[in-house]
Amino acid sequence: MSGFDDNPFADPFAEPSIQQATQSSNQSGLEEYDPFSAQPTTNSTVGVGNTVTPPTYVQPTVSAGAGGQPAVVTPTPANPPSYTPSAQQQVTTAEFQRRQEELEKKAQELARKEEELRSAGTAGARQDNWPPLPSGFPIGPCFYQDINVDIPLEFQKIVRMLYYLWMFHALMLLLNILGGLGLFIAFKSGVTFGLAILYFLIFTPFSYICWFRPIYKAFRSDSSFNFMVFFFVFFFQLIVSIVNAIGIPSMGTCGWVAVGNAFSAGSLGLGVFLIIVALAASALAAGMAFSLLWVHRIYRSTGASFAKAQVEFSQGVMRNEHVQSFTANAASAAVRNQFSGATTPGGTAASPRF
Repeated sequence: MSGFDDNPFADPFAEPSIQQATQSSNQSGLEEYDPFSAQPTTNSTVGVGNTVTPPTYVQPTVSAGAGGQPAVVTPTPANPPSYTPSAQQQVTTAEFQRRQEELEKKAQELARKEEELRSAGTAGARQDNWPPLPSGFPIGPCFYQDINVDIPLEFQKIVRMLYYLWMFHALMLLLNILGGLGLFIAFKSGVTFGLAILYFLIFTPFSYICWFRPIYKAFRSDSSFNFMVFFFVFFFQLIVSIVNAIGIPSMGTCGWVAVGNAFSAGSLGLGVFLIIVALAASALAAGMAFSLLWVHRIYRSTGASFAKAQVEFSQGVMRNEHVQSFTANAASAAVRNQFSGATTPGGTAASPRF
């Protein structure tokens, strides 16, 4: 009956068991625990006045399980492989600069050609500038030549090389004159010397007109007819250069045969000089052979043909005013001769026959 007499609103913590639990929790010092303190604890018991360091994160490592314990796997980030561009995708700065310079050069060439055409249109015709003779010379220039203006950019290298080859050919003919002079002094024979002078006076201008100007006009206007003229003349020029390299004195050339004659006669100085002439003649022949093959390869790549050359000849040469007038005059003269021959010696015309 005493249980029913107790006050239900009394302090619930008055029970002996609750008071004992409360005292033990106060003695453990949980209300004094500071998790953010950096001071290490001095004992394993957390109590009043003791500080506890916060737990530090240690990255797990992979270790094999010992004694049946499970292995711990270290998580690693899945990094993608590094990107390496291919050889076609790599454009270096030097390559980009080279391409930019080529484009700028082409733009300058086009601007120069436009200016040249504009000036030619205002002046009516371009002034001849080759050969570069002085202003007071009695003979003026005969041709207009400007490789940078007339020749397309992709063909300027081969045309310029052929022009240098022609100048080397003229120098070779001049050396041949000096070699002939040496043979004339050493052997008292002026045949080689006289023919060498004649070759220089004839072949120097004719080589420019007969094979350099055709190839210049061929690359300037993509003319198959001029290509054919160049191949025909330049092939014979190559044969003449080979003969000059052989060097038969009776033919007016100072080559390897003349070198052997000079050394056999005991003329050491003349033999050494003729070696230089023979080497120059051999180099000229080799350069002409290489140039002929190079031009032929370009000719085949441009789509030119012999049929196209025939069409250009019929449209260009046969329609020329001078050629037409000459043909008309020749035809009229032939008709007049035929009618005059049809008359009798006494002056009476013969009876026509049907």
